[in-house]
Amino acid sequence: MSALPISDERRARGRAARQKVPRGTHDSIGNVHRDPIELLKRSSAGRVDALVPLRYGRMLPSPFTFYRGSAILQAHDLAGTPDSGIHLQICGDCHLSNFGGFATPERALIFDLNDFDETAPGPWEWDLKRLVASFTIAGRHLGHGDVAADEFAFRAAESYRTRMREYAEMGVLDLWYERITFDRMHDAVQTDDARRRIKRGMERAARRTHETILPKLAEQTENEWRIRDAPPTIFHILGKNSLFKPTDDVMTLTAHRDEILAPVMKEYFASMTSERAALLAQFSIQDLVFKVVGVGSVGTRCMVILLIDPRGKPLFLQVKEASKSVVAMFFKGSKHDPKAPSHEGRRVVHGQRLMQAASDPFLGWSTGPLGRSLYMRQLRDMKISAELETFDADAFREYAAICGWGLARAHAKSGGCALEIAGYLGTGQRMADTLVRYGRAYADQVEKDYEVFRAACRDGRLEARSDADMAADFAP
Repeated sequence: MSALPISDERRARGRAARQKVPRGTHDSIGNVHRDPIELLKRSSAGRVDALVPLRYGRMLPSPFTFYRGSAILQAHDLAGTPDSGIHLQICGDCHLSNFGGFATPERALIFDLNDFDETAPGPWEWDLKRLVASFTIAGRHLGHGDVAADEFAFRAAESYRTRMREYAEMGVLDLWYERITFDRMHDAVQTDDARRRIKRGMERAARRTHETILPKLAEQTENEWRIRDAPPTIFHILGKNSLFKPTDDVMTLTAHRDEILAPVMKEYFASMTSERAALLAQFSIQDLVFKVVGVGSVGTRCMVILLIDPRGKPLFLQVKEASKSVVAMFFKGSKHDPKAPSHEGRRVVHGQRLMQAASDPFLGWSTGPLGRSLYMRQLRDMKISAELETFDADAFREYAAICGWGLARAHAKSGGCALEIAGYLGTGQRMADTLVRYGRAYADQVEKDYEVFRAACRDGRLEARSDADMAADFAP
């Protein structure tokens, strides 16, 4: 009997994994007998003390905002669920708001994952389950009802399966060059409304350049540009609006800004290709501020550097602290990976470069003056995200399918396991149906955890403050 072709052998290994872990077992939500408040406190450790209440305040409006800020809970829970044994580089925080549009180095607009703070090697199912549950939770929260929310979840899971089958037939280089452009999205969607939204997104992206951002964020003094304070979101670390306490270690930095940044930038330049480092070296630093971003990232040390070229053209770089991934905290396989980067910023950059179709040309890593791991990328350049509040049910269905497509592409590129995953998923809807049940059950759990969180904010175990509340502290 002749041996099977290698591709058939690999697909067969994926099918064989069903014998050990049947697809129907993936509706388990894992070990949810834990204290969500203690896990949230654990994930807040080491953040800027004064900003932790703002983190909780941004999580407080709804179960979905709570879900966005509590990746640590689901990682803990997923560690108690079965997985297929097929492991690869995953996003780790793959919810529907962590996808969006941005420009490639060639200035083409593509759709892809855009947040990799939690990236690490892990089970591909963890990303897919977090994505599916996010559609269930957001669908409920935004008033589409349980039936429609289940349908959104199904569309995401089924799109992942069908696209993974396509990627299983592609060569390695074809996968590496695969990109989901906005033009391809325009051709793929089924409704006129979705096509109009994609066109509007392309127009919005074209307006979001460094030059259009500059007058909104900064003002020119006699000798240089200076970013305006807008506390609590933007402030100078050593300025009058700073939210750092006198006891914070950053307050011990007494050297001039350029002296502090010199070794940071040197290591950052070394993490990029030489031609990009040479390009960046033509800019001069104008200003540095602290900037609060997102929901789950609030309180981590995130800065923005404004640079100007010899012709007065701006470049904004975002400098973000990288802490240990929640995947690495709870996925047992992470503890035995000898190839895992020891530098957390390098981990983020490695995962982003591996999973994205095209990454920011200025993506790199460095170490802060006090030893914290950092990574850097451009701020906002042609970046756009979905406006979920404006979505009707049809738009949500289309978006779910696009996100499933995007995740399949990222996994196919990052792990080289498209054949095995396609073999495991099969040709029917069994896995999608199972994941709908998972999304429904986990959404119920998130709503329970959210009520515990709300109670903790009410009774003082946690302090939660809104952006408006904190901004009022700085009102004249």
